[in-house]
Amino acid sequence: MNLRELVSALNDFASPSLAESWDNVGLLVEPSPPHTVNTLLLTNDLTEEVMEEAVQKKADLVLSYHPPIFTPLKRVTWKSWKERLVVRALENRIGIYSPHTAYDAIPHGVNNWLTKGLGACTSVPLHPSTAPGYPAEGTHRVEFCADPEHLDAVLSKIKDIQEISCLATLPARVEGEEQTRVSLTCSQKALLEVLALLSQNSRLHHKTEILLLQKPLLPHTGMGRLCTLSEPVSLSDVIERIKSHLKLPHVRVAVGMGRTLESPVKKAALCAGSGSSVLKGTEADLYLTGEMSHHDVLDAVANGISVILCEHSNTERGFLSELRDTLEIHLQNKIDVIVSEKDRDPLQVA
Repeated sequence: MNLRELVSALNDFASPSLAESWDNVGLLVEPSPPHTVNTLLLTNDLTEEVMEEAVQKKADLVLSYHPPIFTPLKRVTWKSWKERLVVRALENRIGIYSPHTAYDAIPHGVNNWLTKGLGACTSVPLHPSTAPGYPAEGTHRVEFCADPEHLDAVLSKIKDIQEISCLATLPARVEGEEQTRVSLTCSQKALLEVLALLSQNSRLHHKTEILLLQKPLLPHTGMGRLCTLSEPVSLSDVIERIKSHLKLPHVRVAVGMGRTLESPVKKAALCAGSGSSVLKGTEADLYLTGEMSHHDVLDAVANGISVILCEHSNTERGFLSELRDTLEIHLQNKIDVIVSEKDRDPLQVA
């Protein structure tokens, strides 16, 4: 499968526009074209050990959930391990693609997989995603009425303003007088220019209205999940379910103030990876994530919310097996999709 065709298919699977603004997603390293992909290696973290595995298994593209290139590289040398990843990738004609928070947001992504560890439940995004574009080209709609004798002059000046679309006029009657209703869609920048123009002479317009065009929400899409369990279960039972789902011998637990391990859990808020900013302020019986700061854990406990921490990548890595099966279908079995055997959480209990 041609690399560009594959990247297009991966972008269709999870649009990069769903990723957080601070993230670095998409194709990060591209060998010179044409580049054919026969084997796609999935990993949570692209370490040097995983890169060696990719070379040995003759992978043509590595899909690394976490972007190995996050902050800009000023040089590509053999000095640092992330620079070496780029060197080895290009030397061995291996592309690197990262979806990261785009996979967090999609309905069939990482957070949805994590909810399965709670048992039977319904879930909604904590922070719903919005559609990539507005209902029209622009962020605002401006409507006002103009006297027929001044209409041509007003329209002439408005047409000189950039980033205006959907300009339309309709007959109207204002306070018994014949008027023309002008409607236009514009950007934030153009809005300021339109208002500056209209403010120059109040006799040229009447009844100005400004409407903010909201991006529609995407169903079942967004950051984090608020899960309502079908039946309340004890915190200790939830802990065992999570350990089983993530295949972990242990997790870290903070019991909320006034709660015990036998207290019932009905609502659980979760976020794969580092969830403090996503979970904060959510009312729930339990927060489930990979890692949180010490003080955020204290805040949750003080508010009677228990916390389960599993380490950052442990809340993500298990998704790769499910992703492999889903991508094989999405890509119509045109390429071999494999999961890294060398990828692992860097932390262990000694």
